[in-house]
Amino acid sequence: MRDVPKTIIMEPKIKITRTTDSKLQHIDFENIPLGRTFTDHMFICEYENGAWQNPRIEPLALIPTHPAAMALHYGQAIFEGMKATVGEDKTPLLFRPEENAKRFNHSAARMGMPPVPPTLFVEAVKQIVGVEHHWIPPQDGSALYLRPFMYADEPFIGMRAATSYKFIVICSPAGPFFTKKIRLYAETEYIRAADGGTGEAKAAGNYAAAILPTEKAKAKGYDQVLWLDANEHKYVQEVGTMNIFFKVAGKFITPSTSGSILKGITRDSVITLLKDKGFEVEERPITIDEVIQFSKEGALEEAFGTGTAVAIAMIEAIGYKDELITLPEANPVSQGMKNTLDEIKVQKQEDIHGWIVPVAIEEKVG
Repeated sequence: MRDVPKTIIMEPKIKITRTTDSKLQHIDFENIPLGRTFTDHMFICEYENGAWQNPRIEPLALIPTHPAAMALHYGQAIFEGMKATVGEDKTPLLFRPEENAKRFNHSAARMGMPPVPPTLFVEAVKQIVGVEHHWIPPQDGSALYLRPFMYADEPFIGMRAATSYKFIVICSPAGPFFTKKIRLYAETEYIRAADGGTGEAKAAGNYAAAILPTEKAKAKGYDQVLWLDANEHKYVQEVGTMNIFFKVAGKFITPSTSGSILKGITRDSVITLLKDKGFEVEERPITIDEVIQFSKEGALEEAFGTGTAVAIAMIEAIGYKDELITLPEANPVSQGMKNTLDEIKVQKQEDIHGWIVPVAIEEKVG
């Protein structure tokens, strides 16, 4: 059995080659199609012969890929989601990028891929944001969405860990993800992940498996799938693109990340902020039957999802078999958490936890 590729540590010295034909002048920040608009540049780096090599920022372009690239056949592909905002003095800002680096490498380890040195990961993200700072939308709730990803590009048909990979960061300006409350459908046929699987990793295949159930949920009038556990379809796990919280009789309950649930960075941040406000937060298994019973008793006061793309999304209703769980219209704590998180990210509230990382602007030379 082959070992997972080892990584030789390298200091990030990133070469920058700028485009001569910027698309920025054609962008209407008031009307940004979700996930379809990309900035002028990308970061790219290759893993070969046991080391990450030639880190650089260059004009965004197509990537030549061999038809036998192992990611296309065996699914060695992972990613992260991050956002860049601007502060009161127009400085670009990142939110807890070291945590994204840590989770990226956790995903890499689970998928048999080499780690990216955290210094390289964070420096890559900082420098691409420094180059593309003009692409950060100024509107409230908007941000520059960052997508670091890695995939196996070795041309080989065979079941083993690849020996060459690409690590890339692309950027996309984005408006608010959800502008209204969302409806969830608790899935009882399909599963997202099982203990021992890849649920804790941000692996591309996890999301591929979610596409069909999500489309079926949308056809029923819902926005996202609420995943239940793989064994009994009983325990609440997470939403399609979010972790989930329930406010029950004054305290918050969120499913514990027990091996099949993604360890959300926004989730962790919200737990900290809730505790700052004096709320009790329980991280424990919670069943869908409990949620239904809490609702019937009038104890279910609020519910919301957390994630990088959505920040905090308030939940309007949850469908489960023949039941419809309707949440109260008022969301005072959820909305307060959303406002606090949004304001910390743009320096309108004090960052007492040291989450915000300023980015130096990369001025164009020549």
